[in-house]
Formats: sequence, C-alpha cells, structure tokens
Amino acid sequence: MSDWPAEFRRRMHHFGAVHQPAPGETAVSIKVRVQSGCFHREHSPRAYAIIDRHLDELAPEDLERTSFEEHESGPELLVWLAVATAGLTLAKSIVDLVTAIIKARSEGVKQGDHPSEPLELIVRRVGNRDELREEAILRIGHNEPVAPKEIEAALERALEKLLRDTEEQGS
Repeated sequence: MSDWPAEFRRRMHHFGAVHQPAPGETAVSIKVRVQSGCFHREHSPRAYAIIDRHLDELAPEDLERTSFEEHESGPELLVWLAVATAGLTLAKSIVDLVTAIIKARSEGVKQGDHPSEPLELIVRRVGNRDELREEAILRIGHNEPVAPKEIEAALERALEKLLRDTEEQGS
C-alpha cells in the first residue's frame, strides 16, 4: 500500500518545480473524487471524451498554470492560485473545467459509464512545513444539476479557508 500523503507531496513539489509560480501564487489541488468505485478512463470513457475536449480548448497560458492528473478515484487539477491582500483569484477557465468534469461524469453515466456513485469536490495543498491540508466542499450525485456559480463560490470559500488555516499554522 502506498503512502498517499507522501505521494501527494511529491506530486505537488514536482508541479511547483515544472510550473514556476509568479509572485503571490500558491499551488493547490482541486480533486473531483468518486465516493466509491472508480472514475477513470476504463470505467468512464464517455465522460473522459468530454473532459478531453475541454482540456483541448484550454488556452496555452492556462496550460502553463495547470496540470491535469488522472487517478483511479477521479481527476485532479493542480493549479497556481493568485493570492493577494484583496483575496484570491481563481481563473474562470479552472472553474469552467471543474464544472465540465462534473457535468461530463453525469453525461457519461447517462450514456452508459459505470459506476455512478456521487462525486466529492475537494481542495488540498501542502503547506511550508509539508503538512497536508484538505477540505471536502461539495457532494454531487450523478443526476444532480451542476451550477457553475455554486461550484465557484464553494471553491473560493474552501480555498480561502484552506489558505487562512495554513497561515494560522505558521506555514
């Protein structure tokens, strides 16, 4: 059995080394995880066909600031998040991609992808002392409507909390 936290730390450190941050940016993970079973190409080919189309439409500057990671439990986006004194800025393209992933899962299930367990939307990061912070923010059934504004608001709230909690820990 693998040491998941160590693996996540390595993934985040590698992302930071490959995609250098601009001043005021911090790396975060946005994970769309199935609660049970699998959400990867083998079991969700129709969903991944839709996801791939959205990935192909990302602008080059978005691709420089984002990494799409495939896992058996569901896709993960590693992104650079702009953090300023006025708050954080989550790129519209990232919100759109997260929304597209969730909608793709729903569409894929309608077209025959299996399994169809609910998804969780999770944000994570590694602090300066290498501690892992994670916040589960939404649970979405495959037949529930997806509102991009709700996803954006939930992401922003959770990311702000995650960053605030990390700062309070002295990271």
